[in-house]
Amino acid sequence: MTHEVRAVVAVEKGAPVEVRTVVVPDPGPGEVLVAVQACGVCHTDLHYREGAITDGFPFLLGHEAAGTIEAVGEGVTDLGPGDYVVLAWRAPCGACRSCRRGRPWYCFDSRNAAQPMTLPDGTELTAALGIGAFAEKTLVAAGQAVKVDPAARPEAAGLIGCGVMAGYGAAVNTGNVGRGDSVAVVGCGGVGNAAIAGAALNGARKIIAIDVDGGKLDRAERFGATHTVNSRRTDPVEAVRALTDGHGVDLAIDAVGHPETFRQAFYMRDHAGVLVQVGVPAPEATVELPLIDVFSRGGAVKSSWYGDCLPSRDFPFLVDQYLHGQLDLGAFVSETTSLDGVEEAFAKMRRAEVLRSVVVL
Repeated sequence: MTHEVRAVVAVEKGAPVEVRTVVVPDPGPGEVLVAVQACGVCHTDLHYREGAITDGFPFLLGHEAAGTIEAVGEGVTDLGPGDYVVLAWRAPCGACRSCRRGRPWYCFDSRNAAQPMTLPDGTELTAALGIGAFAEKTLVAAGQAVKVDPAARPEAAGLIGCGVMAGYGAAVNTGNVGRGDSVAVVGCGGVGNAAIAGAALNGARKIIAIDVDGGKLDRAERFGATHTVNSRRTDPVEAVRALTDGHGVDLAIDAVGHPETFRQAFYMRDHAGVLVQVGVPAPEATVELPLIDVFSRGGAVKSSWYGDCLPSRDFPFLVDQYLHGQLDLGAFVSETTSLDGVEEAFAKMRRAEVLRSVVVL
């Protein structure tokens, strides 16, 4: 049996997205069919539309999603119809060399659904990040569907599936922020603000938000920033040093992924401080640093993949923090829209008018 649903498709590079009929199969072994309730509009979806990730057009977009299990395939025993889930774009295999070494967050063989979703003429769609959730229903590997408390509103909970997890995990999992630490976050979009929230939840004493947009800096204070720096008006490295008695921060997070923001984050660290890059750089981007500075300043330079998260562990925890009033996921939601509003949501994203638009189905 198959299901014909409405979904958002990027047909060709740079062209506006289209709402099309998409054919979703019943789940096979190890797969689940999910009725999508909400899905955030992430920059990654725009990158797919613009051909900046792969050229596997047409794409079925959407990946920051929450919904309910509608059907499960053979061999799926820990999920059932009606279960409320957040979708993850990494599902550890449990068997690769990283999983066997106890580092499943670096899994080298992450699971996706084996069956493709298609257009009615049989054209196979590439599901964005293996999910494709700008759709009334989607098909994913069972390991991608993480059961969470159904009390969480789907438009908020779904954001954990990408941007919130990436930023929170960059601070907590990759950066290992702790009580009393000082933190600087360069770039205060969804990922940067999630890093700020994570640092605040883990007891950072001083959290400095840095951006070129005053409105974004105002929002950063809502997520826990204790100080803000407008890097359009002042040198952010000097400003951070002035706020830290000339020393720099224990943890600097680059949530932009541009060579200049990487350099800024590198130099705003204290000696032996940590730099975490979570912003995704352009493929052609390069950075040059004096090797003596890399050596003499010590510390660590790390990249953060999906916040180095383990979805089965971290998603339920973050939902619980939301329900207990410790993590304001609702503050990430600037507006809700429909499948027909995705292209306009991309335009608002480019104009920096929203933190997150969320498609509600």
